[in-house]
Amino acid sequence: MPEMDLADHLNELRKRVLVAIAAILIVAAVAFFFSDRILEILLLPSGGLQLKAFGLMDGFLIKARVALYTGIVLAFPIWAYELYAFVAPGLTDEERGIVFPFLFGSMGLFVLGTAFGYYLLWEIIRVLLTFFPAQIALLPNADSYISFVVFFLLACGIAFQLPTALVLLVQLRLLNTRLMRKYRKVAYFVLFVFAELITPVSDPIVAPMTVMVPLVVLYELSIVLGKRVENRRKTLETSQQNSY
Repeated sequence: MPEMDLADHLNELRKRVLVAIAAILIVAAVAFFFSDRILEILLLPSGGLQLKAFGLMDGFLIKARVALYTGIVLAFPIWAYELYAFVAPGLTDEERGIVFPFLFGSMGLFVLGTAFGYYLLWEIIRVLLTFFPAQIALLPNADSYISFVVFFLLACGIAFQLPTALVLLVQLRLLNTRLMRKYRKVAYFVLFVFAELITPVSDPIVAPMTVMVPLVVLYELSIVLGKRVENRRKTLETSQQNSY
């Protein structure tokens, strides 16, 4: 395959971005007609809150935002593939064979992380509501509620990409399990800070730990899977040397 110059790379990037955006918008357009039902699902963890809107256009804008967020999530396989297709020409045949299967694992973990985040929302919102004293009436803004819920779900979905990302780096020889074990405490601290950022609850320990624990499990799973990758590679290299 002939090498591409900068202009060719930019054209290729533009095409990939346009395809990804088109996929998101098409899915979002379909989701717009189901936005009422999607809103019902997003409102379930609130325990029956009656959200308030304060602008004439808010009804349409909230539905459009929900549809767009849904498009981003459901079109994940398409825009993830477009990202892979853009970087694939710069990879070797071996690296392409490694990266492509990881896309499927990434999709599964994204769904699992989003489902986990949805489960946590019930408890997080319940705890947040307990901080309102009787003298203060809560007037929950629909826009801020939807933004908070979607941000939290996306953050959990992205966080669950940890094993895919780490094992892929090990597979590509950009990381090794020795370093992952050596800097385990640093990784735990980073995971705790991340959990603090995405759990807006006054309790600085219990709520973040609820998010952190599964991330620590995923980190340790990454080490186990990464070690298997290294052992398999070492066995293959040994057999190739013996064949010579």
